[in-house]
Amino acid sequence: MLVPAPLSAADTALALLLPSAIGYALGSIPFGLLLTRLAGLGDIRSIGSGNIGATNVLRTGHKGLAALTLLLDALKGVLAVLAGHAVGARFGLAVDGGLIAGLAAFVGHIFPVWLGFKGGKGVATYIGVIGALAWPGAAIFCAVWLAAAVLTRYSSASALAASLIAPVGLFALGYVPEALLSLLMTMLLLWKHEANIRRLLRGEEPRIGAKA
Repeated sequence: MLVPAPLSAADTALALLLPSAIGYALGSIPFGLLLTRLAGLGDIRSIGSGNIGATNVLRTGHKGLAALTLLLDALKGVLAVLAGHAVGARFGLAVDGGLIAGLAAFVGHIFPVWLGFKGGKGVATYIGVIGALAWPGAAIFCAVWLAAAVLTRYSSASALAASLIAPVGLFALGYVPEALLSLLMTMLLLWKHEANIRRLLRGEEPRIGAKA
């Protein structure tokens, strides 16, 4: 049985940097901003929460545009993982490549260089990344989000609850690397929702579907 030769330092660096660069580039595409501008709605950052994600797009009253934003933000997470997996496979690090690219896509969405590192909250991209890595994690996230949304009508509270449960579910199902990545993204997501948490505690958080 042939044992693969160890990677050189240069190959190791490429195996880590290429998935990171691809993932970040994909994740940093601000679909919410681009779609609302194309639709003639101006700068989405000037209304509602100022966020570029689907929830704030929904506040414009354009449900179809919000759904498309949600889909594209999730899809860029999926594509980042697949691309990272493919690149990593060339170095014998397919799983690592997918994990790295997924995290980079999430970071790219919430800290896009094109918008001065002020991006979205990352919920849709979180779902896309986890869905591509371990679909049960995305299923758990969506189920918890939907249940919480029906009960509370708060998108932020639903996302917070789902992001806390998803890593636990992944750990329980034996997806340890994916669970660790999910936990890291959850911590970033909680940090990005700090203002939402404060509004929730004050009873000032807008509910799903409320127009700006």
